[in-house]
Amino acid sequence: MKTFHLHGKSCCSWFLLGLLALVASLASGAGIHFHEFVIQARPVRRLCKTQNIVTVNGQFPGPTVEARNGDYIIIRVVNAAQYNISIHWHGLRMMRNPWADGPSYVTQCPIQPGGSYTYRFRIRDQEGTLWWHAHTGFLRATAYGAFIIYPRLGSSYPFSMPKQEYPILLGEWFDRDLVLLKRQADFTGLPPNTSVAFTINGQPGDLYRCSRQETVRVRVDAGDTIMLRIISSALNQELFFSIANHTMTVVGTDAAYTKPFRTKLLVIGPGQTFNVLVTADQPPGLYYMAAHAYESARNAPFDNTTTTAILEYRSTKLTNQNRPRSPILPALPPFNDTPTATAFTAGIKGLTKVKVFNRVDVNLYIIVGLGLINCTNPNSPRCQGPNGTRFTASMNNVSFVLPTTTSLMQAYYEGMRGVFTTDFPPVPPLQFDYTGNVPRGLWTPSPGTKLYKLKYGSKVQIVLQGTSMVTSEEHPMHVHGYHFFVVGSGFGNFNPATDPLKFNLVDPPVRNTIGTPPGGWVAIRFVADNPGIWFVHCHIDSHLNWGLGMALLVENGVGLSQSVKPPPPDLPQC
Repeated sequence: MKTFHLHGKSCCSWFLLGLLALVASLASGAGIHFHEFVIQARPVRRLCKTQNIVTVNGQFPGPTVEARNGDYIIIRVVNAAQYNISIHWHGLRMMRNPWADGPSYVTQCPIQPGGSYTYRFRIRDQEGTLWWHAHTGFLRATAYGAFIIYPRLGSSYPFSMPKQEYPILLGEWFDRDLVLLKRQADFTGLPPNTSVAFTINGQPGDLYRCSRQETVRVRVDAGDTIMLRIISSALNQELFFSIANHTMTVVGTDAAYTKPFRTKLLVIGPGQTFNVLVTADQPPGLYYMAAHAYESARNAPFDNTTTTAILEYRSTKLTNQNRPRSPILPALPPFNDTPTATAFTAGIKGLTKVKVFNRVDVNLYIIVGLGLINCTNPNSPRCQGPNGTRFTASMNNVSFVLPTTTSLMQAYYEGMRGVFTTDFPPVPPLQFDYTGNVPRGLWTPSPGTKLYKLKYGSKVQIVLQGTSMVTSEEHPMHVHGYHFFVVGSGFGNFNPATDPLKFNLVDPPVRNTIGTPPGGWVAIRFVADNPGIWFVHCHIDSHLNWGLGMALLVENGVGLSQSVKPPPPDLPQC
């Protein structure tokens, strides 16, 4: 049976846009999905205050995209807001198609106000929960939504079918315009102000002022097993998440299945997703789902509030006053409980038929962390960091600088010179004790737009090494265009002689975003089988804004099937 879906506004030209994809879908048994995303500002009331935020189709969070493995997706994005914007389809591999990936100035110029761009791509061998979000400045704090991929027709989950499924999007709420928030941080050299609330599906929950009436409720029948598709849409904060008196069974991460893992607690960084099964096996009542900060950096400011939603049994009895009993609140770990966070992450094991390769063609050892830039005038209002400095961040001592007049991918495809270089260092330019007492003179990186070139088909290992410059901190690192095996992690400095002997090459989890343990390292492996330019960056957006990123340039292989597709005719220009 063929499926055809039409979402949002339509016009005759949409048929022409999708005709070729429709023909292909009829031949392959896949469906084709049309959506229109209209970017617009609208007033939203939270915490007793109304403010304008950037939304998609007037919704916060934005619309959920649902499809099946193998389907074609066509999404026309119309920018009716006052800011440049682009949309990233987080975790979608976009095979041979970086033009659909979305990060501004990396694979495309942003869509300017009044403009539009149509993203066209096919889902290939991915199932589970992903998401989409704005990839321009801090706008993704409000412009985001779920992207759910079901198995192909005739296929099923590798676990019993849940009775119901619910997307749970964790986010952060700020009390000011996000563009102004970024401008202030850029001007002062300080971190941006922290959020004033966390949210679940856009709502702060019972523990905040003016929020109780809109608290999200997930209703279940006693004895049923449901699946929560949990997404961290937070801008800057990692989170602990738990459900009072209930155990969760993790069955998927980042659109990849896992071995079932029972836990009372999730640790989730910005960009990550989890599928968890929850059985309603407690006395009928009300139980809070709650999240608060996991902050691994020492002495860093953070939002010390707790967001809640309610797991409600439909058969809950009322009290004598005809009101439900108060919900039970779960006990969340202290905000700085790194041992608990580490133990949770270590418990996730992969469930995949693809074997991890043993022979590595390319080894990259990349140190990631914060730094400080010295100012010639420390008394300047632009130098409000420690001792009259400005905060920065880097990978292998290169603080990444995005181009402004074109995108990296457009420059590469068109042979434009002077936009980037391909001399990103494969190892730290200077070796030192990365997690020890780093001399202050090593804290200042060099700005640059440096890429690392990979041959098509290379078997790649990247060790991401955290540092103690400014502070040791977990950095959730996201690789565009790929999912990867997480083969190992540890604390201290990576030892290339002994640490690989402990790698998990049997059942490592498959991720697209993984944290570097604070004061430690994480090792990932993947095959460079997707040509194009692909961003690698910290998904804490304040860190990315300071330069904690780089890009991989994966060259074409042999023939059209191993080469980047031509750019679409409506690709935005700067």
